[in-house]
Amino acid sequence: MLFTKMHGLGNSYVIFNQLETEMDYQDYNQLAQIVSDVNFGIGSDGIIIIGSSDIADFQMRIFNVDGSEARNCGNGLRCVAKILFDQKYATTSPFTIETLGGVVSLEVDVDHEKYVQYVTVDMGEPKLLKNRIPMQGNPFSVAINEPHSFGGDVYYMTCVSIGNPHAIMFVDDVNEVPLDKIGPVIEHSDLFPERINVGIVHVKNSQEIDYRVWERGSGITMACGTGACAAVVAATLNDMLDRHLPITVHLPGGDLTVSWDEHGHIWKRGKATYICHGELRRDTYINGSVIDEGNDFRQKGRI
Repeated sequence: MLFTKMHGLGNSYVIFNQLETEMDYQDYNQLAQIVSDVNFGIGSDGIIIIGSSDIADFQMRIFNVDGSEARNCGNGLRCVAKILFDQKYATTSPFTIETLGGVVSLEVDVDHEKYVQYVTVDMGEPKLLKNRIPMQGNPFSVAINEPHSFGGDVYYMTCVSIGNPHAIMFVDDVNEVPLDKIGPVIEHSDLFPERINVGIVHVKNSQEIDYRVWERGSGITMACGTGACAAVVAATLNDMLDRHLPITVHLPGGDLTVSWDEHGHIWKRGKATYICHGELRRDTYINGSVIDEGNDFRQKGRI
């Protein structure tokens, strides 16, 4: 099983391209947990499967560290776009990719050797109604700076879905918030029947924000593309940003540029980077336990 490991601002994925080689192992939920393990696998924030689509040019499926399937992934989309264009599966720009959250259009900027340097993704229109998040409460209302209590503490949240659901909160310093403590509490709250990503934002000025995220199914990550978009939408809805300006989002892994256009669509621009190419093989044991009678995987020595 050939793979490529990539990252978008430190948000890393092990990517399997089924356009090239059909995988003979279809339990992607289990595969994600094995491969993502930093001690007994390769180590990543999840895996991505590239395949063909009946409704778009290509398809991608994303599976988190815990095996759950994500609806979308902005950083993963950039990585997949770079693979598809660099390897000549996509030959024109823009092109489309089907995700569980819908079909996404992407444009690429290339260097003089025709390799992708930047990817701009049309993330579509943000969804604000509680029944589209989804979130408990009046299904046709929105949560903009809405107070909710978790463990006796009150948090003011603006909830947005950009293919993935996000609860955004504004703070004075994103590095002073114990995201590892409050993230899982809010993620698994009954308020969110499909769980939620938890983002904290500090607005620096009219064109810059700081952003950190706890991702459902993965925990704290270096970057989150859909979350960066949700953070810009939430700050704009709370009158902290000018909707007509492109916004630089500072994440632990680097910067993204996010714009909310006059047609209501969110655009995200950033880089994607190769880490390595390699091959996985079947082994009998992982961590001393037989998994599916030998249908488990370990990284081969040659990368």
